Amino acid sequence: MGAMSWWHWVIVLVVLVLLFGSKKLPDAARGLGQSLRIFKSEVQEMQKDGETRPTAAEPAPPRELPTSSETPTHNAAAPNAPADNTKKSA
Repeated sequence: MGAMSWWHWVIVLVVLVLLFGSKKLPDAARGLGQSLRIFKSEVQEMQKDGETRPTAAEPAPPRELPTSSETPTHNAAAPNAPADNTKKSA
């Protein structure tokens, strides 16, 4: 009862031809085929990307902390002072 026999498919085909016309059906099938090809290639690209990405279980390389001689010196008196120290005359 759930399976479609050959005459069910014939009825479906006739209804499709009557609804869409014989000219638009090949165009629709061609568009569907192109869409499936694009989808398939995108799925393959996603699988390739998943294989090349590092897993989360791999530890990150350790960061080196700068020594005191490598740290930049900051002006503690004026931390937000502008770079231009010229004074405007009033």
